Amino acid sequence: MTNLQRMQQALRDAQSPAFLVSSLSSVQWLTGFTGSAGIAIVTPDAGVLVTDSRYTLQAAEQCADMPVRTFSNPTPQNDFLYEQMKRMGITRIGYDEENVTVAGLRRWSEKFEGIELFPMQDPVATLRMVKSAEEVRRIREACRLADACLEHLIPLIRPGVTEYDLLIEVEVFLRRQGSETAFPAIVVSGERSARPHGRPGQKRLEVGDFVTFDIGARFEEYCSDITRTVVVGEASERHREIYAQVLKAQTAALDALKPGANGRDVDALARRILDEKGLAQFFGHGLGHGLGALVHDSGRLSPSSDQPIEPGQVWTVEPGVYLEGFGGVRIEDDALVTEAGVEILTHFTRELLVV
Repeated sequence: MTNLQRMQQALRDAQSPAFLVSSLSSVQWLTGFTGSAGIAIVTPDAGVLVTDSRYTLQAAEQCADMPVRTFSNPTPQNDFLYEQMKRMGITRIGYDEENVTVAGLRRWSEKFEGIELFPMQDPVATLRMVKSAEEVRRIREACRLADACLEHLIPLIRPGVTEYDLLIEVEVFLRRQGSETAFPAIVVSGERSARPHGRPGQKRLEVGDFVTFDIGARFEEYCSDITRTVVVGEASERHREIYAQVLKAQTAALDALKPGANGRDVDALARRILDEKGLAQFFGHGLGHGLGALVHDSGRLSPSSDQPIEPGQVWTVEPGVYLEGFGGVRIEDDALVTEAGVEILTHFTRELLVV
């Protein structure tokens, strides 16, 4: 079954007459088209990709399962969309309630005369949580590249090197592998490692610093996301205690990430283990997120997510502890849920490295 057929079945199941796929990541999953502008119109028995004339040739090459319609100046995009929907006999159509802006909806409402617009969850967002064998292959390669990047970085860690120096090494290494960063890399050290999404700066590494690397590679439009924390020069008992408890929480969460589990319960397990040492109060973000064409793809592992765990899903699992004035530890891996349990796709050592 093609992705288009899966989408059409989802529309039939929801008794929805049509849907405007406006999120570019959903358009890519549905059609294979990787351009920067495109909207798909899908009904239970038809579909069309609409893009502009910049992508006429590219869209024809990439989009195998539905016709492509392109427009050019002076035709406005919304006029062209309306023409396609009228041609398809559409009188009611859903839109992505999480992606369409108020201004965008107003313009559509003014332009699409005689067509009722109604909000709904993007069916693709749910469908793409379960990865195909080809998607897993791409994620697996992106994970291999991220592992290799960390192997490249470790020998470069020494007192006096700046966070920014290491950031440049991440970007150059991945480019030389024919890849690119999946997101702006995080390299933070010392007290700054207590910032979960801190930006690399000119701070120089010092003996006794935690250093956290959060990096990801992109391979054929699919992402990896791995985090490791190391210590420069010498690790104290406090360093080791915090790291060991975060690792214990992550290991237990990975073991629990299996078919039939719920993401909310897996998150709670990690927090219980951190609380054995009074550290759960310093873990403020969710345990993980879906991974695929987007780094933060559909699905969350968090206290508020009622998230069934199913085979074919790919998750990050990333507990962290962040102590103001001391530093932070995060350990993150990418995991594929299988019928038998879980397969960890990132392989860089999870033991504490003192470098």
